Amino acid sequence: MNIPFLDLGAPYLELQHELDEAYRRVMESGWYILGHETEAFEAEFGAYCEVQHCIGVGNGLDALHLILRAMDIGAGDEVIVPSNTYIATWLAVSYAGATPVPVEPGERTFNLDPARIEAAITPRTKAIMPVHLYGQPADMEPINLLAEKFNLKVIEDAAQAHGARYRGKRTGGLGHAAGFSFYPGKNLGAIGDGGAVTTNDAALAERIMLLRNYGSKVKYWNEEKGFNSRLDELQAAFLRVKLSRLDEWNERRQKVAQQYLHGLCASRLRLPFVPDWAEPVWHLFVVCHPDRDRLQRLLKEADIGTLIHYPVPPHLQQAYREFQLKIGDYPLAERLANETLSLPIGPHIKPDAVDKVVSILCEIK
Repeated sequence: MNIPFLDLGAPYLELQHELDEAYRRVMESGWYILGHETEAFEAEFGAYCEVQHCIGVGNGLDALHLILRAMDIGAGDEVIVPSNTYIATWLAVSYAGATPVPVEPGERTFNLDPARIEAAITPRTKAIMPVHLYGQPADMEPINLLAEKFNLKVIEDAAQAHGARYRGKRTGGLGHAAGFSFYPGKNLGAIGDGGAVTTNDAALAERIMLLRNYGSKVKYWNEEKGFNSRLDELQAAFLRVKLSRLDEWNERRQKVAQQYLHGLCASRLRLPFVPDWAEPVWHLFVVCHPDRDRLQRLLKEADIGTLIHYPVPPHLQQAYREFQLKIGDYPLAERLANETLSLPIGPHIKPDAVDKVVSILCEIK
């Protein structure tokens, strides 16, 4: 039995009729940018996230970047980011002209550790950008309290957490604004690239709408130097179809995660920890093992696909060589980069496939 890390063809097979109809609807309309489908998706996804405003953009990185730009965060400013995250979190800060300031994760959740943030705040700090890593929300209450104390903005990187809840409230509405990615492998994935910003701040939403469209509200009249980052009609139509199934598909992921947690409890793996206040959506199921590379090799020999999220932390990437950071500067992020392994998970993986993964992992010493 070959078990891929994620089957991206299965969603189309399940939703073929609805997706084909969405395609025809857009193609027959003759309107492909900033039309009815995008407006409808923005309204529907905003309501889903329990926020007042949603703005569709080109991708998740653009979503975070445009939030920072709209908040006038730029050169000379600092933004606190996790040391343990995908590099896009840092890149958004860099694109805005600001400086990412990494803070280590909590040892149990792997998310940004609120207890470590205050020591990193300086007079130049303007925002905190927690990531809801692997689909589990960061601990937002103490982060928001710190932000209020120091008059900082809170920007959620919610790229992996569509539908997750923190103390009963959806991600996307837990800070001043949030950036989502609709990359195909996400819980809510487009058939191509896409992203969105969610917020309850009407003025911020209006400025992001301006910035995403060349800085223009009226064609050929440009109020400021903007960007070209718009969720296109075709992807919006596809996302509307998938949004109607998101909760169902997240529930399927939850069942897979529970099967892993139960089956692997006697293994030598370090399993994910879920706090009482978190309702994760299991974008990834990440385990830890001190000999991770051997573990991945053995699973590959058994035709089981895995991925490493992420093998090189941002502070050790060549892209950030100007920071002159070195091995040992952020040991928790580095340890996770060396020990974590993402197992197959998704709404279409079958229980017998999960059983096979569990069986092999339990045999490994």
